[in-house]
Amino acid sequence: MENKLQRMKELAGLLSEAAKAYYQEDREIMSNYEYDKLYDELQMLEEETGTVLTGSPTMKVGYESVDELPKERHERPMLSLDKTKDVAVLKEFVDGQKTLISWKLDGLTVVLTYRGGELAKAVTRGNGEVGEVITNNARVFRNIPLSIPFKGELVLRGEAVISYSDFKEINEEIEDVDAKYKNPRNLCSGSVRQLNNEITAKRKVQFFAFSLVRAEGQEFENSRECQFEWLRRMGFDVVEYKVASAENLEETVEWFSERIAENDIPSDGLVAVYDDIAYGQSLGSTAKFPRDSFAFKWADEIRDTHLLEIEWSPSRTGLINPVAIFEPVELEGTTVSRASVHNLSIMKGLELGLGDTVQVYKANMIIPQIAENLTRSNNIEIPDKCPVCGHETQIKNLNGVETLYCPNDSCLAKQLKLLTLFVSRNAMNIDGLSEATLEKFIARGYIREFADIFKIGRYREEIMEMEGFGEKSYSNLAESIERARMTTLPRLIYGLGISNIGVANAKMICRAFDYDLEKIRNSSPEELSEIDGIGEVIGRAFSDYFKDEENSLHLDHLLAELEIEKPESEEGEQVLQGLNFVITGSVEHFANRDEAKALIEEKGGKVTGSVTSKTNYLINNDAASNSSKNRKAKELGIPIISEEEFLQMIR
Repeated sequence: MENKLQRMKELAGLLSEAAKAYYQEDREIMSNYEYDKLYDELQMLEEETGTVLTGSPTMKVGYESVDELPKERHERPMLSLDKTKDVAVLKEFVDGQKTLISWKLDGLTVVLTYRGGELAKAVTRGNGEVGEVITNNARVFRNIPLSIPFKGELVLRGEAVISYSDFKEINEEIEDVDAKYKNPRNLCSGSVRQLNNEITAKRKVQFFAFSLVRAEGQEFENSRECQFEWLRRMGFDVVEYKVASAENLEETVEWFSERIAENDIPSDGLVAVYDDIAYGQSLGSTAKFPRDSFAFKWADEIRDTHLLEIEWSPSRTGLINPVAIFEPVELEGTTVSRASVHNLSIMKGLELGLGDTVQVYKANMIIPQIAENLTRSNNIEIPDKCPVCGHETQIKNLNGVETLYCPNDSCLAKQLKLLTLFVSRNAMNIDGLSEATLEKFIARGYIREFADIFKIGRYREEIMEMEGFGEKSYSNLAESIERARMTTLPRLIYGLGISNIGVANAKMICRAFDYDLEKIRNSSPEELSEIDGIGEVIGRAFSDYFKDEENSLHLDHLLAELEIEKPESEEGEQVLQGLNFVITGSVEHFANRDEAKALIEEKGGKVTGSVTSKTNYLINNDAASNSSKNRKAKELGIPIISEEEFLQMIR
């Protein structure tokens, strides 16, 4: 008994620390698989001993809110759901009841309150009893209606999420690898709880309703499905669901499982809720779980394999990530042979060693992970030299998480990401120089700085003999490099990879200094901060870049290889100055929406990703569609114009 209680205390400490990191600090110190395993062990011990310790995670919901936003107590506690990975257990729950099966979305739960048809309040789940007020942030979610036809008081719950595609796009714009988010849930959590809702607006947060708490005076025929469809009619996006019974439950679960790989909205399982509202409410709840709903988590497909090596993968900022390479195995229909171990702390916790028998799975059926190390030989040596530049490595400890780092600013691995940006479509637009090709050229010493790309002809014979290259490949690359010699100043400025300088900022800076590179190179932080959208921090980083002697020398070498096009006079052409546009739907007069965006910016306008009160025009060839952007534009009285109407504006 004493040993069991001691183990319970140990487990409670581990789980509480993991929950604090996950919910309050937006970081992960253990995998979902490991957390669930420890949680189940603790729950089993509590059942065996009949004891639940104070502060046990099995009696808590979430974690305490941070103090950066006002707190508010929910009118009724938000309980978490009992869960299973066994379809038979879920079938037993369904029994003879009509049940709604929906995605269990992996984001941040938010409670919305509407009064008089207007969004009055938005509060996060917090610890289930007290949440954080995020009303201003909710107003800039991509798909929340600010006004609805129903004028009584409405309270509903839903999940704020960021799609996988938006997550990838946002993460790619973050140049600092250390600052990149690990998964959409962490990005969403940080985005929803911002103090400045301008940041939230840029993060493309979506909201999916999953529960109607109260709609004053409204009847729903005692049906959850009726509630869902009513919410849909009010303008809300409702979580995708299917109606199931005990007879077709397996088929319904299979329907969802076949779609999870292509589902762009993050989910970590399914939710089952009785359609009969009165029946569900009559069942009441336990101290932690409601009895009218149940969660189903995917039973992870786990395979045993052998660890072959740890690959140390340096990044642009110097972070060196351990990547496990193992004998290939089939998981969820694909062959998997590698998985990120994330950091030294996780690697040490798994006690990895070459030749170890490890169990691997796909988190949420998508991301390869190591679940367990069965042999734990713990013989991996942490490199004391950077595998790229040979500089001595450092181990950093931040909030209890150890990472390996190369402090050498001249490390070619750091330049690799920089060079990849430099040759990208929005910068120098050089076809044939993928990151893999650049890596090979750097390893052979062909490229040490930007200018060397334009001198690659010195190694023509050697390159033609490389694997994957030949005369035709080299010829195409050489032609692309020659075309890139003629470029524009905004492309050049963006391509330098200066911190926080994207395509739009580069254009604004060039325009502000009349496309005079010397003025730009000698600009002060104060001058830069006066430019709309730049600010003091970005301005100082930009100015410091050009003050660096090595950066300045490399730029001089590069300028000797380029011809900068002189822009036509903008006087009288900034017809869109001060106007904000949103572009949606397919385009006909442009190759793509990026081309339309470039024209708008060239004429002095701005393009944003979501419709807000600051938007002047929504460009959509299908003005009659019921898309979320169209609905928002109509709610705010913003004109919806076609491409043809837009082109008339600038002629």
